[in-house]
Formats: sequence, C-alpha cells, structure tokens
Amino acid sequence: MGDDVLIKNIPFSEAQVLVDLIDYAEGTVVSKTFAQNETLSLTLFAFDRGEGLSTHSSPGAALIQVLDGEALVRIGEKPVVVKAGEVVVMPANVPHAVQAGERFKMLLTVVKPLKK
Repeated sequence: MGDDVLIKNIPFSEAQVLVDLIDYAEGTVVSKTFAQNETLSLTLFAFDRGEGLSTHSSPGAALIQVLDGEALVRIGEKPVVVKAGEVVVMPANVPHAVQAGERFKMLLTVVKPLKK
C-alpha cells in the first residue's frame, strides 16, 4: 500500500460485517482507524463497560453510529442515550464526552472544514 491509500485496516472488495471488525477488550477502549486526513476521520471503536472518552471538542462535526450496545453521550450540557442502530451528531467546537454504561461499539465519522 502506498501513500495514496485513503482507506486502511479493512479488506477491499469484500463484504464485511462492520460490528465484527473490532473486538472488545476488558477494561479498555479499542479503536481501529479506517481513514484520517485533514478533513475526514473514520474510526471504529469498542468500549468495555464503564470506559469512555473524557470531555473534549473537535474542529469538525462528529457523527456517532452505535453498532452494538448503548452509550451516554454528553454534548455540551445535554445528555443523549444512543443505542444500537441509532446515530447522534455532535457539532464542531462543542465539548462532548462518551461513556459506556454497558459494552458498546461505534463508528465515528468526523468531518472537518478545509483550512483556508
């Protein structure tokens, strides 16, 4: 694979079950990056129960697609429970956090503006 590869860590030209491409690990968060550049980040996550991502913000809008389980997402001061099959969008530059009340998997897509 050369520098021109835009998507990585997933087989090409084969159907895949997204939720099966990452495994849970006890006491931790596991991530697998599929794409990352100045305007797009696409990452698959598996969170063990009680694990999370602390409050942070991003210069891009972020879409969480929950694939398994459920999570509590805090966007600014607003708590949102997101379950398997659901999505939630977090606006750019708004502090947010993710907490796993139970094990869950998500696909995170972050879209950032082009730098001028």
